[in-house]
Amino acid sequence: MDILEKVNKGGLILDGAMGSILISKGITGDEASELWNLNHPDIIKDIHQSYYDAGSDVASANTYGASAIKLKKMGVTQSVEDVNRAGVKIARQVCGKDQYVAGELGSLGDMLSPMGPVSFDEAVDCFAQQAGFIEDEGVDVFLIETIFDINIALAAIKAVRSVSEKPIFCSLTFKKMKKGFFTIFGSSPQDSMKLLENAGASAVGANCTIGSGTMIDLACEIKKSTDLPVIIQPNAGLPKAAKDNTVFYPEDEFFFADSIKEIKTLGVEIVGGCCGTTPKYIKKIKETI
Repeated sequence: MDILEKVNKGGLILDGAMGSILISKGITGDEASELWNLNHPDIIKDIHQSYYDAGSDVASANTYGASAIKLKKMGVTQSVEDVNRAGVKIARQVCGKDQYVAGELGSLGDMLSPMGPVSFDEAVDCFAQQAGFIEDEGVDVFLIETIFDINIALAAIKAVRSVSEKPIFCSLTFKKMKKGFFTIFGSSPQDSMKLLENAGASAVGANCTIGSGTMIDLACEIKKSTDLPVIIQPNAGLPKAAKDNTVFYPEDEFFFADSIKEIKTLGVEIVGGCCGTTPKYIKKIKETI
């Protein structure tokens, strides 16, 4: 069945973090994680395989920051096409029956004007180039996620729709303020979800920045804001610094999975993890729900 049929029949479990796992594998802060598609493909493949084995229905290709603007900013000289095609191919190699591959879009590495140097049209063109390579490699869905500016999300959706008719899942980042949940640019969940829906998203929601306990309240707001399927992917808590200055995420897989179970009771169809989560978190989610 196609991925939207799967969502409507029994829901969907996405995978968890890629970046925090690569940090544990030795990636440094000045490296583009997407370049590991070319330099360390076996490590990327093993991560995807581990998520599938844990119970993930979807592997998110390692293409989140593989836009031309972001790769240039990171000093990557390899072609945008090679990085994106390799990311999808690696995920597809380990994708089994009734499993799916998502092509990820997200980071431009710069803000849109007037706050930054990138115009809306430039963002659309950049995302369209990236999405074209991803579409050509045969993904099942596009996943636009970890977006703090609704206009970047709208540019990405427009770009994908210019090259593909595949489903688009789109997920924003929110913070809990005194008056409720808002993006850093002040967009509310209610307004944001409606804009994403009108732009052509197939499923909408939130990921990152918030731990799983706090995400329950946000999930409730989002679910009330849209008739589309809802995506929720929390962090494993807010990052903290250990005594040796390494970063860790405080929520264990048991607490996290219990929160996801409560989120599912709200009617949320699509769940997974973000920063700090690993295959053991996805395994516990699978067991719990």
